Amino acid sequence: MKIPRSLDNPISIFGGLMVAVSLVIIFFLVGHSMIFGQGGAYSGLVTFIFAPTFLIIGLVLMPVGGYLRRRRNRKTGRPGRQKWRVLDLNKKEHRNAVLVLIFASLFLVFISSIGSYEAYHYTESNEFCGKTCHSVMEPEFTTYQNSPHARVGCVECHVGEGADWYVKSKLSGLYQVYSVLAKKFPQPIETPVHNLRPARETCEQCHWPEKFYANQLVKEKHYLADSANTEWDIHLRMKIGSEDEAKGLDEGIHWHINPDVKVDYISGMKDRSELPWVRYINLKTGDTIVYTDTENPPDEELLTEGEIREMDCIDCHNRPSHIYLTPQDFVNQKLALDSISRDLPYIKKIAMEVFFSEYFDDKDTAVMVIRDRVETFYKDEHPEIYTNQKHLVDQAINGILSGFSSNIFPYMQASWDAYPDHIGHKVYDGCFRCHNDRHTSESGRVISMDCNLCHTILQQGSPGNYQTALFNNTLDFVHPTKLKGGWEGGLCTDCHRYLYE
Repeated sequence: MKIPRSLDNPISIFGGLMVAVSLVIIFFLVGHSMIFGQGGAYSGLVTFIFAPTFLIIGLVLMPVGGYLRRRRNRKTGRPGRQKWRVLDLNKKEHRNAVLVLIFASLFLVFISSIGSYEAYHYTESNEFCGKTCHSVMEPEFTTYQNSPHARVGCVECHVGEGADWYVKSKLSGLYQVYSVLAKKFPQPIETPVHNLRPARETCEQCHWPEKFYANQLVKEKHYLADSANTEWDIHLRMKIGSEDEAKGLDEGIHWHINPDVKVDYISGMKDRSELPWVRYINLKTGDTIVYTDTENPPDEELLTEGEIREMDCIDCHNRPSHIYLTPQDFVNQKLALDSISRDLPYIKKIAMEVFFSEYFDDKDTAVMVIRDRVETFYKDEHPEIYTNQKHLVDQAINGILSGFSSNIFPYMQASWDAYPDHIGHKVYDGCFRCHNDRHTSESGRVISMDCNLCHTILQQGSPGNYQTALFNNTLDFVHPTKLKGGWEGGLCTDCHRYLYE
């Protein structure tokens, strides 16, 4: 079989070379991955995205070049074929040409089908989501790997089931690729609270709200910023649901998603950190109560144009996978694990002073500053420790840097400060967005700030000096350090948002 003369032109030849090179690259990378079990984000991009793209471009260029040559021949008056070629299967060369065309077409369709299937799965993989745009997505991918959902695929939450959401995600992905290439991405990446699917379509595919545990025991271990890094523990009984399992979600924290109750709100902020208007509806009786924040009431424009959103899981569990620990929390964890020695005086205080008094432009600067601040403190204030126990100082520096690199990302300006976590109420308002004794109805009903609605304190204090409650009782909270005027006069966030323990 002879190659048509029309394909003997630079454009068609270049297209043919693109096809050949693309096929060689694809077969080589696929074979290498199958034989050696090696691959990565970038080899996947080449194998399933870039190489097939150039393959298709090459296939398009070949007939385009032939068409352009024939048109040029007609304009210049060169002899060309005036009639359609007659296909005669009785001739061997015609039969061979048809068979070659059929098998080549089937081969390309087969390869394209496999490639499309693999490309689909690759673009749905955690590796593609987290590593392709490494510097941009590093904060999200790193925190995701340390989260309770580390074995749940990114697309399970960000896309979910259904063709419509799949198409939306791919269209959104095209703009995201453009943003990265054109360097138009925001720093930090905005949380897509307004684009996520309802929790019932994602979270509740695994979690069954009616079958949550009634109670959960939680032990929080803290270390104070004093010379001894004093340990201070608090044991809580979290009232997830009703104490009587038969009551289901009639009581407890998850009462908010009781199927017989509807809680709506209007947010005064884009990140939903302020909720000045809340509405409760009893779906069985139809009773409706509207609460407004008396200190920060919603204006008429917000009430008229603001989005009325039905509360669901994500309104409290807004950081289920991308969890940025505060410096207090990750240093407490390192102290509890002995990654930072508690025998080093004031190590908690020094670590907190670094994070709350310094601004880091990049990771390298942060590493130098943290190392310098810790070493300088022990050189100047405790030279005997620096001389005789230098290994503990180095261990502490490595522990602090480990926590820093997993939770603070200067390049993307991503950290605990950029992403509020609405679970709890110590560092972020969270529960206190509504439960602050300020949300009042026209009849005088108030959304209570009573701590015991959600949890009771079973034990608190330092090891060897615990206060312990009797069975089914609770302790009054005792702040580990004395505060002028006590702690009852304000919110926890008034101090803990930017100060350290």
